[in-house]
Amino acid sequence: MDEITYDKVEDEKSPKVKQLYWNIAFGLQEVDGLKPSKYMVELSEEHIKGEKTYQQVQDEITSYYKKNQDNHDDDDEEEADEVATAIYEILNNKAFRFDYLTFKNYHQRLFNNLNKEKYNPGIFRLYDMTKDEDILEGDTVNYQSWNLIEESLKYDFNEEREQDYINFNEEQLIERICEFTSRIWQVHPFQEGNTRTTAVFIQKYLISMGFNINNEIFKDNALYFRNALVRANYTNYSKGVKADKKYIIMFFENLLLDKDNKLDNEELQISKTED
Repeated sequence: MDEITYDKVEDEKSPKVKQLYWNIAFGLQEVDGLKPSKYMVELSEEHIKGEKTYQQVQDEITSYYKKNQDNHDDDDEEEADEVATAIYEILNNKAFRFDYLTFKNYHQRLFNNLNKEKYNPGIFRLYDMTKDEDILEGDTVNYQSWNLIEESLKYDFNEEREQDYINFNEEQLIERICEFTSRIWQVHPFQEGNTRTTAVFIQKYLISMGFNINNEIFKDNALYFRNALVRANYTNYSKGVKADKKYIIMFFENLLLDKDNKLDNEELQISKTED
């Protein structure tokens, strides 16, 4: 009997797929208004053409910022470059396990080369926090209390693990994916980088279940994705606003069902929906 062997995961060969992964990695930086440096874009283009391996790209961008840590002009570019490089690596790697420890690990991998005090990569926050949101006219989502983060994530992951997507119709499928995504995002377990970590994890999760994903949606609508999650978790009855998942539902309908919903950030402003 022939022995069954395993194949080592290699760097992606297809220029088209590499281009898409880099586009997603760069696009997700727009969640926090960040853009990659020209140097990072040049390195990604060399990788897409096969002139550099992924490992060479990673080594060169990390080396560049280590050598220039005191005199490069833009910390935002460093964050965008380092995080985008890590996102590419996660998307390219087919390995995946569905649990909150993977979610935690993704955050550690995305922010490991950045300021440890600011990002505390892979570590749950130890304080409560708020964040002023433009689409909420300066108000904030109520995030989970810091001392309930781990318990909340365990509950959400255990509940999701019990779902039977095989027997869901399209509407049920979208509603459930939106519910799970919205819940783990609302926990906001990390000091920074929650939306990018959530986006990468959800993509990997859906791919692991065999769903065909229109990844162009994440590439082009990263900020809409975040703002839709804000609206899915914000209620203020004095302003006539309640939590509304219709925006994140529209996003996932485009992502999974190839629908053509208009994803307009301006429509997410609470002033547009107040009575």
